[in-house]
Amino acid sequence: MTTAGMTRRALAMSLVLGACAGVAHAQSTSAAQNYPSRAVRFIVPVPAGGAADVMSRMIAAHLQARFGQPFVVENRPGAGSSLGMDVVAKAASDGHTLGMGNVAANAINPAVRPGAFPYHPVKDFEAVSMVGVTPLILVVNAEKVAATSVPAFIALLKANPGKLSYGSSGVGSSLHLAMELFLLRTGTSMVHVPYKGSAPMVTELLGGQIEASIDAATTSLPQVKAGKLRALGVSTRQRAFFASELAPIADHVPGFDVRPWHGVVAPAGTPQAIVDKLSTEIQAFLRQSDTEARLRDAGVVRIGSSAKEFAQAMQDDFELYTKVVKDAGIKPD
Repeated sequence: MTTAGMTRRALAMSLVLGACAGVAHAQSTSAAQNYPSRAVRFIVPVPAGGAADVMSRMIAAHLQARFGQPFVVENRPGAGSSLGMDVVAKAASDGHTLGMGNVAANAINPAVRPGAFPYHPVKDFEAVSMVGVTPLILVVNAEKVAATSVPAFIALLKANPGKLSYGSSGVGSSLHLAMELFLLRTGTSMVHVPYKGSAPMVTELLGGQIEASIDAATTSLPQVKAGKLRALGVSTRQRAFFASELAPIADHVPGFDVRPWHGVVAPAGTPQAIVDKLSTEIQAFLRQSDTEARLRDAGVVRIGSSAKEFAQAMQDDFELYTKVVKDAGIKPD
């Protein structure tokens, strides 16, 4: 084929692709204009009553009021949130099934057990908006550990490599990976003691069987206020409203940012115009002062990201925890 012929063929192909893209955009826009055309399922992969459930019901009620169609919350807990997320991943990509994703189901668990899940934690979903995060806190037994700051704690660990222990809510849990990230970034070591949940772990921490943990504020903060545990830092880059006196761990450990998040997702392939319509509405709702106040009551720091920002955060966290699992040599039970 001559150069001229190749040029004409390339031009023709470009025109065809452009026309296809134009048709796809028009179809996506049309779908968004008519969306939603019926009831929307809102899958929540955890039991009713927790922070994720509260967030989901708030958002569902708002979207129902704004769009005039029912947004029905469906609690589908089990297998570390993967049962509910699998329902979302396999649903029709028309925006009539949404889910409240979380860092466990969409980053940590698949990183710990690669290939064991029926969905890809990032590729099988369209990110809509990160709703909020629940910061963790680094706590130590106030009687057994003299350190009163993150630098002092790091110095203590370096002077006693492998001699102190920390607890988590189980192998591969967010608390486990948070502390392993801390140890990797500080070049220190501790003995990991896994428990079946955060509550028994805190009991052992109070009893002095272990020295430290990175834990949820809901279980540890009351003990901090009672003087039985000492809080050294918060896991997010910003201070948390519930403990504003605590500096971020990142102030002393560059790059440390652990933020257990929840965010609205849709099945992969959902038209971008529908994703953007939902994202815009959710972001506007989250910016309302009374919404933020209700989230704070549930212990949640409001985020309200764009779809693009949330998609990048999901990818970044999956890559981060995959690396932590590899570097720390974590093996699932």
